Amino acid sequence: MPNTTAKLRSGSKIFETMVDLDNAMKLKKGEQVNINDVIRDNVVWTDLKKGMKAGESDLKKAFGTTDFNSVVEKIVKKGNMEITQEYRDEAVETKRKQIVDFLVRNAIDSRTDRPFTPDMIESAISQVGVKIDNQPVERQIKNVIEALKKNIPIKIETKKILVKIPAEHTGRVYGLIQEYKEKENWLQDGSLEVVLNIPVGLQSEFYDKLNGVTHGSAVTSEIKEE
Repeated sequence: MPNTTAKLRSGSKIFETMVDLDNAMKLKKGEQVNINDVIRDNVVWTDLKKGMKAGESDLKKAFGTTDFNSVVEKIVKKGNMEITQEYRDEAVETKRKQIVDFLVRNAIDSRTDRPFTPDMIESAISQVGVKIDNQPVERQIKNVIEALKKNIPIKIETKKILVKIPAEHTGRVYGLIQEYKEKENWLQDGSLEVVLNIPVGLQSEFYDKLNGVTHGSAVTSEIKEE
C-alpha cells in the first residue's frame, strides 16, 4: 500500500509524519499492528513540505513524550490521514465482496428457496446500481437487499429478538441497534426494551458487539413467530 501523511493538530501546531496507509488505518481502527510496520519516516514535522522539524519541547508539550514510536502512534490514532483514491477504491471493492459473500451464504430465492450464486448476486448489484461504500456490512445490507428486490426475488432469514438494555448502557447501545429496530419501549427506570429483526448471519457478530458494550448485562430472548 502507498505511504501517506498522518497529521494531528495540538494547540497552534500541526504535527505530521509519513506512514504506511494500510497499516496506519488498521492501527487507527484498533487492530493489533506493530508500530514499525506503520512508520515510514524518522522525523515528526511541524511542516513536512517546508522541512520544519518538531522540537523536543513541542513534542513533550503535545504528547507528553519525545519517544518517536509513541508520538507516531498517537498521531495515527488521534489524527487524520490523507486517503488516496486507490485506497478508497480498494476498500469499497473489499466491502462489495464481503456483501456478496454474505448474501450467497444467507439469502435465498423467495420463490424457490434456493440460494443464489456469487455471479447472480454480482450481476444483480451491477444492474440495480446499488451504492456500496466502506461501512460495516451490517449497516448496508438492509439497503442493498431493498435495492436488489427490484431485480431478483431475494429474501434473508431473520429472527426477532427482544433485548432489555440497562439504563447505564442505553446511550452506547442505541447506535448499534438502529439498523434492526422494529419497536422500542423506554421503561421507568431508564432501561430500554427493543424488538430487533436481525439477519441470522449477523446474529453472532451482533451479540458479540452488544455484550462488549454492555459488559454482558443486556438480556436477550428470541421471539417465536406464530
